[in-house]
Amino acid sequence: MQKLNDILVLIDSYIGSAWWFPYALLGTGLFFTIYLGFPQIRYFRHALRIVRGKYDKDTDQGDATHFQALATALSGTIGTGNIGGVALAIHLGGPAALFWMLVTAFLGMTTKFVEVTLSHKYREKDETGRIAGGPMYYMKNAEFKVGGKKFKLAWLGGIFAFATILSSFGTGNLPQINQIASSVFASFGLEQWITGAVLALVLALVILGGIKRIVQVTEKLVPGMAILYFLGALAVIFTNYENIIPSFISIFQDVFTGSAAAGGFLGANLAFAFNRGVNRGLFSNEAGQGSAPIAHAAAKAHEPVSEGMVAILEPFIDTIIICTLTGLVLLSSGAWKDKVSNQFEYTELDILTSKFDEKKDEDRARLYDYLVNDKEMTKYTGDLEVNNGQIISDVTLVHSRSFADNVEVFDENGPYTGSLEVKDGDVIDPDRSIIFQGESLVHSAPLTAEAFRRSFLGKYGEYIVTFGLLLFAFSTAISWSYYGDRATTYLFGSKYIFIYRILYIVGFFLASFADTTVIWTLSGITIALMTLPNLFGILLLSGEMKTTVKEYWEDFKASWPNEKTPE
Repeated sequence: MQKLNDILVLIDSYIGSAWWFPYALLGTGLFFTIYLGFPQIRYFRHALRIVRGKYDKDTDQGDATHFQALATALSGTIGTGNIGGVALAIHLGGPAALFWMLVTAFLGMTTKFVEVTLSHKYREKDETGRIAGGPMYYMKNAEFKVGGKKFKLAWLGGIFAFATILSSFGTGNLPQINQIASSVFASFGLEQWITGAVLALVLALVILGGIKRIVQVTEKLVPGMAILYFLGALAVIFTNYENIIPSFISIFQDVFTGSAAAGGFLGANLAFAFNRGVNRGLFSNEAGQGSAPIAHAAAKAHEPVSEGMVAILEPFIDTIIICTLTGLVLLSSGAWKDKVSNQFEYTELDILTSKFDEKKDEDRARLYDYLVNDKEMTKYTGDLEVNNGQIISDVTLVHSRSFADNVEVFDENGPYTGSLEVKDGDVIDPDRSIIFQGESLVHSAPLTAEAFRRSFLGKYGEYIVTFGLLLFAFSTAISWSYYGDRATTYLFGSKYIFIYRILYIVGFFLASFADTTVIWTLSGITIALMTLPNLFGILLLSGEMKTTVKEYWEDFKASWPNEKTPE
């Protein structure tokens, strides 16, 4: 399994994790932002009116209202990335990474506008009369032109749809329940399989009812979970009110220099902060990936542009509001730079030759160069001597990109005494029977949980994160089931939807207690295989997009002559 994962990591390094991938996404968003005249600003208020149903007509066709489609799309994007993804970005890139997440969201608002408009424009009805839409349908039905030659891209739509099915498992299903079950076990001690079984049953009750039941659930679930998380976050921020202004300043002051060192955080240069902020931002709001247009295609409308405008709100809510809120919780509480007691992950543990002193600037600088600038560092190889839980070998332990302090070693019987084999800085212990505990930085959901504890809520703040993670991740699983449902329809027809849903539910249960490392890696590849065809398609249709928007305003003024238009 490890060899398979290594092969997938290598493949992903050339596409989804390649240096050029974020620039392709940002470049597309920047191009359309300029080409269409900053629609995310000009059309924002108009989009709010559309969501409220102000311009709805009785003859509009679709399976969901504008608000239901937005809620379903948001339930797919608001997930673990909002709780753990922001914490990971700040852990890696410092406060400056949050700025680049916001820039990514701002440009992503336009990308969503374009991809949703085109997907809605070329949607179809399947054999059962239900709406079927998404990027694969504009690839199939639109007329592309290059150098005067006309052609179709139905084959590219097939690649996109196949990647969507794989992503529905790799992004929206298996990792989500795995994180839910692990979080519930850590907070309440409930066995993972029990959590998996209960939620798999609830998931079945929702998704077997199709899009109408899905939108009925998400339109209630999304506002509820957002309000809960919002109130919990405000409790942390106002408990640490004296740090609110310094937190805002820290986001912007090191934008073009990288984040300075603070506490256990060793610092990050501009490139590092930029890459981590952009990557986490893209993961959070999925702009350009082509997933959300599948949900928006179901919206009732007599033309496509109005739903495209509704989609502008999605990255704003998901990233600019919720991710910023999480960022302020982390920064105002100080948790992002403080070492806390935790059990070390083997994958994040490095054992370095010779002792380093964190108080010495030259030793901190050497570790910074190793972690941020990829400079060579001599890693320990040999026997690690431990006596009564204390490491007596002359080494330095680095965990979660920080110097590890007060490290103790345990086995099932208590404090460990003996020798451990170490090779190139890694402890060789296939069974993971030896436990390393100590103080270091933490990241992802554990970091957010630590920040939520630093308020008047105390330990109850951790429960908000656990419950929020459960709701966010579960709602993501609901939405992605619909994305895979529509992709299955495109490739195989609607008669195979039931088989897909059963496999989705079974996989959801099994992943609650299984290792999903390979699935996470595979999802990185499938996300890229969704994104690249989608970006290619919308760029080829840029001229048609501009014409479609122009036609929308002409029709709108004819239907609503007394309304002011932000053209």
